[in-house]
Amino acid sequence: MPFPPPSRTRSGPRRRSLLASAAGAALLAGCSDASEDSAGTSGSPSAAQRARARAARESGTLVETYDAVLAVHPALAEHLAPLRAETVRHAEAFGGSGAAGKTREASPANSSAPAPSSADPSPAVPGNGPAAVPANEKDALAQLAAAERALADRRTEALLGLPGELARLLASVAAAGAAHAYLLTEGAR
Repeated sequence: MPFPPPSRTRSGPRRRSLLASAAGAALLAGCSDASEDSAGTSGSPSAAQRARARAARESGTLVETYDAVLAVHPALAEHLAPLRAETVRHAEAFGGSGAAGKTREASPANSSAPAPSSADPSPAVPGNGPAAVPANEKDALAQLAAAERALADRRTEALLGLPGELARLLASVAAAGAAHAYLLTEGAR
């Protein structure tokens, strides 16, 4: 037996549609563009831009560290190539060129290339460039793992003062760096 129709027909919006509209409006307000959110605050865009540039520069330095290890230990190319390629993509995600790694990516077994020295001029921040690579493969992997871990820790600490999308990107890259450190540590065993 069918239910009888209501005695009066409702006019206007229903309660559910009002609630759905309010929830949708709240979601749209929370998902606005970062440039709109930071337009009224002073210093936020420049802080985000500085953080993005620093992250790109640090990823580029890490690519140079991978290149230095590969130059000294070409036998590790198969093990390090995927991690290095991810690091290049991280630099590109932050707006870096990733060009530091494209020359060696075509020929990762280029063992005739000398290891970068501290006297070489590089686009990296002074003092943060690749260190001297140990002659032992396990020590070189441990040094690379320590560099990945230190960078992941710095990126994790920097998350609090950043706007949403950049913070999510930085958190994702920091997690990938921690995974790289784990894989490099396991590879050294």
